Amino acid sequence: MQTLVQLMYPPRCLSCGGLVETDFGLCSACWRDTPFIAGLSCDQCGVPLPGQSDRIEHCDECLTVERPWSRGRAAIEYKDKGRRLVLAFKHGDRQDIAKPAAKWMARVTRDLVQDDMIIVPVPLHLHRHLSRRYNQSALLAEALAHELDLDWCPDALQRPRPTPTLDGKSPSERFETVSGRITVSADREELLRDRPVLIVDDVLTSGATLSAASEACWAAGASQVFVSVMARVAKGP
Repeated sequence: MQTLVQLMYPPRCLSCGGLVETDFGLCSACWRDTPFIAGLSCDQCGVPLPGQSDRIEHCDECLTVERPWSRGRAAIEYKDKGRRLVLAFKHGDRQDIAKPAAKWMARVTRDLVQDDMIIVPVPLHLHRHLSRRYNQSALLAEALAHELDLDWCPDALQRPRPTPTLDGKSPSERFETVSGRITVSADREELLRDRPVLIVDDVLTSGATLSAASEACWAAGASQVFVSVMARVAKGP
């Protein structure tokens, strides 16, 4: 039956739609052109760094902006094919991207795994969730939990009030907009207390949303807070 299905619906590249060997994959050309983050990267936000080092390094932004999480990882840069994949996943109903993206995230995030760690996604406000029909961060969190063999909770974090879009806002405006807008559900506080928490989101830009989520986890009694994202926005040279 599986062979028949593959003959009728052969696997397609997630990016260009060309034929590939297995489901949820990229063709060789799209794999080459996707800006995966490898080598030296910032230990707090995952942005790629030049050169090599045998020490933990931080980017200039993380040296100047206090992050309320301990360490962070990103799988790809938010540019070129990486950006197109994120936008297709987030706004184009391409939910099939979640599983391969989680595999890319697991590759860079595995060294953050702690005993008794739990994964939680950045939440959407109910109105936005209903209009989009799915929370892309929750899809990533579920798939990443499977890859890393960790517990996860889709509704540990919540947005009781809608948040205006952050597009076009300055970093300071972003932080002001989301400050205090993310909380831990009252019936989930015990689930996070005294446990290391890994927060999952699709994109890290200024870090404002992940900061609000991290502060909520700390307030609920998390023992440590880490972050993992599909893509990191990096400033140009």
